[in-house]
Amino acid sequence: MKFFKLTRTFRHDEDGAVTVDWVVLTAAVVGLGAAALTLVRNSTAGLTTKVGNYLDGASVKSTF
Repeated sequence: MKFFKLTRTFRHDEDGAVTVDWVVLTAAVVGLGAAALTLVRNSTAGLTTKVGNYLDGASVKSTF
């Protein structure tokens, strides 16, 4: 009797399904974050080169 009650409870329990949903959603958010990071990193590479070149050519006055 106890075995049948245990299997019935296990069959109707949906906590595992909710956990799987959260894992899938979290993986999707992490994937989108990684994609956004890649896009931002690639876009800023040219900008940092331009800023570095500008600062290399700048002169600083040491007197007032």
